[in-house]
Amino acid sequence: MPMKLTADILTAAIEGFQAQKKRIDSLISDIKQQLSGGRGEPDAAADAPKRRRRMSAAARKRIGAAQRKRWAEAKNQAEATAPAAASKPKRRLSAAGRKRIIEATKKRWALVRAKAAAQAAPRKKSARKKAAPRKAAAKPVKKAAGRKPETATTEQSAAGV
Repeated sequence: MPMKLTADILTAAIEGFQAQKKRIDSLISDIKQQLSGGRGEPDAAADAPKRRRRMSAAARKRIGAAQRKRWAEAKNQAEATAPAAASKPKRRLSAAGRKRIIEATKKRWALVRAKAAAQAAPRKKSARKKAAPRKAAAKPVKKAAGRKPETATTEQSAAGV
């Protein structure tokens, strides 16, 4: 027997489907959050239809005039502060001042080098006293025509050279 669809039944069906849609959207946002590590909330803009606000020509003119006025005020303030900064003369270094700086720098570096040399000198002497004579490492000797090598390394003897 066919069922008659009344307005109440259709309304209940719409509400049920909307509840399912919300549940599915929340599951999708949870999955997106796990993937990206960011927010997984559904976009509100996707649900709402996009409407453009219409503005009259008079309103656009008023907004444009107000913006031009703000820019003019900002430009005037910038020009008012700029000459004050430019009024200072540029400082110059005299030849005598430059010479004193160069001499002081050379003197300072001479002290640094002398201190480094004084610290390095005792280290070299103590290193010589403590160092034990080392045995010379066996180096492979090139074969001369018809001669056997005088010292052979273990690598060479193992290889049969």
